[in-house]
Amino acid sequence: MKDLSGWGRYPRLFGPLTTARTAASAARLTAAAPGVVARGLGRAYGDAAIGREHTLAPAGLDRLQGFNPDTGLLQAEAGVSLNDILTNLVPRGFFPPVVPGTRFVTVGGMIASDVHGKNQHNDGTFGEHVEALSLALPDGRTIRCARDENPELFHATIGGMGLTGTILDASFRLRRVETGWIRQTTSVAENLSEAIALLGRTSGATYTVAWIDVLARGAALGRSLILEGEHAARDELGPRQAQFPPARTGRVGVPFDMPGGLLNARTVSAFNALYYRKGARRAGRTTLVPWDSYFFPLDGIARWNRIYGPRGFVQHQCVIPEARAEAVLSAILDRLSQTGTGSFLAVLKRLRAGTGLMSFPMDGLTLALDIPVSERGLALLAEIDGLVSAAGGRLYLAKDACQSRDTFEAGYPNIAAFREVRRDAGALGHMSSKQSERLGL
Repeated sequence: MKDLSGWGRYPRLFGPLTTARTAASAARLTAAAPGVVARGLGRAYGDAAIGREHTLAPAGLDRLQGFNPDTGLLQAEAGVSLNDILTNLVPRGFFPPVVPGTRFVTVGGMIASDVHGKNQHNDGTFGEHVEALSLALPDGRTIRCARDENPELFHATIGGMGLTGTILDASFRLRRVETGWIRQTTSVAENLSEAIALLGRTSGATYTVAWIDVLARGAALGRSLILEGEHAARDELGPRQAQFPPARTGRVGVPFDMPGGLLNARTVSAFNALYYRKGARRAGRTTLVPWDSYFFPLDGIARWNRIYGPRGFVQHQCVIPEARAEAVLSAILDRLSQTGTGSFLAVLKRLRAGTGLMSFPMDGLTLALDIPVSERGLALLAEIDGLVSAAGGRLYLAKDACQSRDTFEAGYPNIAAFREVRRDAGALGHMSSKQSERLGL
């Protein structure tokens, strides 16, 4: 029995884990084990990558199968990590079309979660760049899925949380870049209204994200730093700057669980105030930042999830439709500041609708929070879920650890169609995670 908890370490779950070394064995194990779901590197935050009865790790499916530098088309097995892709192809002048907040995820996981990044408002989700994938079905068959081949299953697999079958490989195109540096410009928003307005005015930037101080109060409620980013050209580098700086190794880490009370209103408020002042001093300035620290700031700290102590944390990410976004986000931030429930890893982004049947993004604004697990914290999240649901929003399944079935069903209008595709593929009841069991999916 293995500890199969997600990255948030809540809920704490244990179960059998079977490793597949080849695509054939992954297909065979998928068919043989009802109540199964695939698990990559364990970076889903809650219980999405833990099988109801069996969990399948495609650890042996870790080969880059082919790359065409003329077109940027990459063929990779599902167990290939984003880190391997970046390590191999950034020095050759190529960058993935979309990356999430960590490079320690697999190709299969990025498709199943239909991950999004700082460029979602312009370039969509990762799934929109997938051209084809191979899927192992519960009846033992392996089929190819694309927009013109098994299209219903293709669109259900993107964002389908591994519930249509086991992804074996995929092809997608990378973008050309001249350097491994990002030209970053920092702007300051003194409150939530300004932050939302700035995200709108900077929507022409390739990458844009806001760090938001969730404990600021009064006139400063929602004060933020907005970070725009563009891939830097070679002629922008200084004489001593390497064209493609290497990624950090993450040797600095958290060696043990921090005391549960370390992250409290006082410590988080002090950190947020310091971070805001430091960022404000850079307002209006443009600097060159290495690609890994711009996209994956926490990957430089190994096992950073231990900061939240042995009880773990919930990463809560919601999206609110544009018309209701400011009012609902203000209400959420007000509750966080009033209760002193701080998150120093809070980000605000603008999204556009995704294309997968169960994709998370919709036209609106998304807020991501890290909340330490406690009775008060979980009660607050349930209250926030009610605000999100009433506004017509929804929660990201890759981050979800505790939403109710009612909240889920209110937020995802395509559930019935998704179940129908699963039924036709023989996956309904066979492909099943602890999350899908909890949500009745």
